Amino acid sequence: MVSLSSLFVFFTTQAPNYYSHLGFRFAPPISRVSALQVDFEFLIYYFTIMTLLEVITKAAANLEPVSAQVDHPIILSADDIFLNLKPKLENPSATSLVNSVAGWEISQTDTQLIDTCKKFYVKLKRNLKDTNKFDKDEFIGILNPFLEKISVNVLMSVGFDKSDSGYTRVLIEKIGFLMSRDVAGLVLEACVRLRIWELVEALILYGLVDHSGYSDLVMKLVAEKRSDLLSLCIKHSPDLGSSELLCFLKYFLCPHRDAYASMVSVRKEWESQALLAIEKARDEKLSRKKLRVAKEASILLMVAHDGFSASELCLHYLLASSNVDEMILSYSISKLNVKEMMSLIRYLGKWMKKFERFPHAGPCPEASCMLGLMACDWVPRLEVVVKCLGVMLDENFSSLVLHPEFHEELRSIEGVVGTLAIESRLCCSMATAIKNLGVDDECVQN
Repeated sequence: MVSLSSLFVFFTTQAPNYYSHLGFRFAPPISRVSALQVDFEFLIYYFTIMTLLEVITKAAANLEPVSAQVDHPIILSADDIFLNLKPKLENPSATSLVNSVAGWEISQTDTQLIDTCKKFYVKLKRNLKDTNKFDKDEFIGILNPFLEKISVNVLMSVGFDKSDSGYTRVLIEKIGFLMSRDVAGLVLEACVRLRIWELVEALILYGLVDHSGYSDLVMKLVAEKRSDLLSLCIKHSPDLGSSELLCFLKYFLCPHRDAYASMVSVRKEWESQALLAIEKARDEKLSRKKLRVAKEASILLMVAHDGFSASELCLHYLLASSNVDEMILSYSISKLNVKEMMSLIRYLGKWMKKFERFPHAGPCPEASCMLGLMACDWVPRLEVVVKCLGVMLDENFSSLVLHPEFHEELRSIEGVVGTLAIESRLCCSMATAIKNLGVDDECVQN
């Protein structure tokens, strides 16, 4: 608890300097007081802060999940609301802590949207209590009208035939962002429980899965052996925690035999991207720059595809993700068993041999935006592979050294690492020489 004396010192000495530094005019409530005098205004400030601290403390201590939906479950049009706010009093008191305002009014569109979301949430929540009587057709039967009503409220046209099988997916794509977070989470839960995987894919793809919902979703998809959707989670999750990362590693390093069926689509995606890159590289109608990028991309995708199993192609996404923190990766690797670690060593060893054999297969960031070759963004870089290999050996060398198969893998990788190290030293020397020549050339010109 903050003491009275410490607050006294803050308001009389530190606060004016702090707030003036931020650009605020701060007049402390105490003008001329001694260390033994505390006036009434200071006590008002003190007890106000104590009240705020008490509210914050109680809120932090309340760890129970909120079961009821909030009054405003959507993002309101704040600009329209704040523009209409005016002080209730013509001449508000400058010393008052709170000045009442008038004019708070939610727009009719937001009001209708809130009401629609609330009613749908209650209805879907009630139906999900017994999924034996609530099937896919009934769910689609209430989801489509809900999204259609939102589109009418906000005057948005979907422009798609209702009789088409992909109508619901298009509605989610066009209108889904207007659903509240609670409603989107409940729709996701319904899709998973009813196994409507095409809609789960749409919710992930269009960013409608809340950050806090990914952990639970990953566990459910692992239980359902949905390798394709797990790969999609890696690509679209804003942040991967240690539990999710460990789950991904265990799942793809030693996949269950039932998991391979859903990996087919992942392999086909890599194949189609590689074939598209080859097609672009042969297209003489493209500009010289695009042809160069297409050739680089075709080599990169060939390296990433050939020789890797379907589960290893899924691991590409994990290593190439920018959301994987090194410390979390280190922790997750330390939790792998020997079989999983050996699979990871073999996978990383394949990459090391690929980089040795094809040193010109480097990152190609331009290919995704220039040619639509999105897979180029999901090819692991050499430095990431080396870092992952180093982390794994640092964490588990003492346990791995007891297994003979580890010795064989390590010897094969050792030779590759030695070759790459020699090449890197040569490249560094050449880079230094080129830099020095550039400096000398500038000196001569000057």
